[in-house]
Amino acid sequence: MCLKKNCPLSNLGNSDGICCSCERKKPQNHKGAHKSYRDFIVRTNIDLIVIAFFIAWLHADTVRASETSTMAVDGGSGERESDIDSLEVEAGHDAAEEEIETAYAVLFPWFIEIIGVFVYYALSRWCHQIPFTAIMFLIGFCIGFCVDRVKPRNILLESSYIWTNIEGELIILIFLPGLLYLDSFNIDIHLFLQSFLQLVVFAFPMVLGGTALTALVAYYIFPYGWSFDLCMTFGSILSATDPVAVAVLLNELGAPPRLKMHISGESLMNDGSAVVFYTIFSSRFFYEFGLDGIGEEIGWGKGFALFFRLAFGGAAIGLAFGIGTVFILFHLDRRLSGEDSVIQVVTTISAAYLSFFTSEILAHCSGIIAVLFCGVTVKAFGETLLNNLQLTHHFWEITEHLLNALLFALGGSVWGEIIGDQTYTEGQGRLFARQDWGYLALLYVLLMVIRMFLIYSFYPITKRIGIGTNWKESLFAAYGGLRGAVGIALALSLHAETIHFTSSIPNESAQMSFRTSTAKVFGFTGGIAFLTLFINATTCGPLLIKLGLVTPTETRKKVLENYRQHMIQFTLVEYVKLMTEDRFQTVDFMVMKEHIPFFNEITYDKFMIAVQKYKDITPSKGYLEPSLEHVIPYLYEPETSHPSNDEKVSPGLNETITDRRSILKSSTRRDSVANIRKNRRRRVATVYDLNEVFDEKEVREERMIFVHILRATYHRLIEHG
Repeated sequence: MCLKKNCPLSNLGNSDGICCSCERKKPQNHKGAHKSYRDFIVRTNIDLIVIAFFIAWLHADTVRASETSTMAVDGGSGERESDIDSLEVEAGHDAAEEEIETAYAVLFPWFIEIIGVFVYYALSRWCHQIPFTAIMFLIGFCIGFCVDRVKPRNILLESSYIWTNIEGELIILIFLPGLLYLDSFNIDIHLFLQSFLQLVVFAFPMVLGGTALTALVAYYIFPYGWSFDLCMTFGSILSATDPVAVAVLLNELGAPPRLKMHISGESLMNDGSAVVFYTIFSSRFFYEFGLDGIGEEIGWGKGFALFFRLAFGGAAIGLAFGIGTVFILFHLDRRLSGEDSVIQVVTTISAAYLSFFTSEILAHCSGIIAVLFCGVTVKAFGETLLNNLQLTHHFWEITEHLLNALLFALGGSVWGEIIGDQTYTEGQGRLFARQDWGYLALLYVLLMVIRMFLIYSFYPITKRIGIGTNWKESLFAAYGGLRGAVGIALALSLHAETIHFTSSIPNESAQMSFRTSTAKVFGFTGGIAFLTLFINATTCGPLLIKLGLVTPTETRKKVLENYRQHMIQFTLVEYVKLMTEDRFQTVDFMVMKEHIPFFNEITYDKFMIAVQKYKDITPSKGYLEPSLEHVIPYLYEPETSHPSNDEKVSPGLNETITDRRSILKSSTRRDSVANIRKNRRRRVATVYDLNEVFDEKEVREERMIFVHILRATYHRLIEHG
């Protein structure tokens, strides 16, 4: 028997000494549980990672130096040959150098992706509140800042230099379709259609107002002498919002579906309208170069016509590609064929990039709006035709992660080059001087004020249309308007196209003036993206909780508690099933309580209900009696299971357990029969009473929860074919 006074097994007469359960309750010695910083570094292999990167960096310098010396030796030997031979050797060296530099372009994107793996690991374990894209932007900034300062350049810096000088149009074609399609495909079609009028208000009048107000700030407050067309271009770039970091936060905290729709839907719609305004005003800015075929002077009438052509033309093209994609998905209907599932995914990505290319390049319409309507069409009519919906989602999530990491690192790299560059100022100091940082902080504050002003100016309208809104959701939407992928891509495109077009301007001072202006535009855009990601994104969570937008109501608490009780009952039934096997019959219930927290809430009655339920659902021929001798002693109610120091447990414990089990069975059966007879006599009482007064908000919320559960079940059935 157990020597412990309060142990229920002290008088069972099994053995001498202390029982296994009491032995486990001994206080553990936690001395030395906290590891030192040095042990932590060794355990997580951070020292090996740092050494590996340092060796890779030295290896890159060594390879670059050896190539330089080899080229020098080859050039010296060529001088001793004839003139014709030397020309051939130099031409061969130039071709070889160009080929090597082209191969270097492969390094930068995949180096960024592997760095992103370590960044994600660190953030997800220790700094979850910091956005992933913000750290990638900062890493890109460090690389770009070192491009002109590390001599000689290593392979990584050469590869970064190639990517930072990529054409602007190519940047948009590579990144935007892949980033936008998943957002449009993941959208809730029902809420999107219900809130479409609200999203139109968010997208067009508010974006135009934000563009104009931001342009006024740049034109009248900034001392750079920008033209009004460049200021409007700058305003359109900063009007595009990025919901990636906020959307992840909303999903984690369980924000209301209406708020999530406003954030994601507004971003999708205003990205399209911002690009439309950018196309119009950047054409006017390029017209200032005075070069034939570059830019266009667009008046008010032509501007409105161009706006409608870009918007409605892009929508029509996206709708056509979406219908074609649905038609192809319909014929790839062999659900048991894995190859058909792969081809369906290939069809979606091909449709996304082809719709963007057709609309943006061939038809000169809005490529973003085309991708948006293509994705929404496939979501509405083609989701049930996908053989493996999970495969499609995973592929697009991988694509979005790769493109986001590369785009923010590339934007940070260009930003780092511009911040530390002195080429545009002809040795008069850095392009981004001390006063420019002050203007950047002022611009950040004014952008927050402008967005707050616009959202609350249209609040009387947005409150009464669509799915409605309230002042708390509007405040969060105003604060959560981050700048990210689309803005960085547009600013990169503007700066790259300016460098390309101004190379034909003979006047060097005019050429330098245009390049300096667009470089500053990108500097401010990158700075605003960095500030919103680090300040707004990290503080959105506390603001969401402070506003009470994620506080569960009584109805949701009831649903969660009901779900938890069902989960506990299901787990208990499975546990009882395991106790019928010989290998688990000696497992002590105290061990289970230590490893499964909610087992501490289990009472004798709950456990016996699970035992009875297991017996009811098991065929009589296959039923085996579970072994409960290591469970029952721990399950008595407090008034009967824990005697005082002077009391002792009766030796006939097993007889008591058997009697109580029989009483429980008989009483449960009697209650069940009584309830059945009562319901038969009063069947009308179980009918929903229409005359009873209910709280309208509570009933509406219950219906929304039911619809949400039903929709989740529907999607789960679709995923399983």
